Amino acid sequence: MTSKFKIRLSIVNDVPQIFRLIQALAEYEKLSHQVTGTAQDLQEHLFGGRVYAEAIVAEWKDEIVGFALFHSNYSTFLTKPGIYLEDLFVLPEYRRQGIGKAMLSYLAQLAVERNAGRLEWSVLDWNENAIAFYQSMGAKVLPDWRTCRVTKDALQNLAAIEA
Repeated sequence: MTSKFKIRLSIVNDVPQIFRLIQALAEYEKLSHQVTGTAQDLQEHLFGGRVYAEAIVAEWKDEIVGFALFHSNYSTFLTKPGIYLEDLFVLPEYRRQGIGKAMLSYLAQLAVERNAGRLEWSVLDWNENAIAFYQSMGAKVLPDWRTCRVTKDALQNLAAIEA
């Protein structure tokens, strides 16, 4: 960690800033039209009665300039829990300062503390900068796995199938 920034677990008061960063991430990925949730939804899922995810934030002079949102997963082969990094984002003007590296290291430390079998995430195939960064940190980009996703009407249709 450097004196320029600090990485910490998020608190409820961070939610509006985290949500703004989620919107900035969506804009960067040209996916703004897919942001349909709200800061209130995010707050409920991070800090409500049933917690679905956790977040860490990067602060630069009391301003949140990056976040990583993650949740638990499970490896049947390892028979251990893991951490799945859903999103990691640093505002462009704060990149190349070690923030992303520090956030990944923080998550790796959490994984070790929690006796997790792995830390994993997905990366868009066109995001060559991110791929190179992750590989420089020791991550393997798995070429033989593809993400499957069912949403909206397809999710409703799948739920309605009777066995």
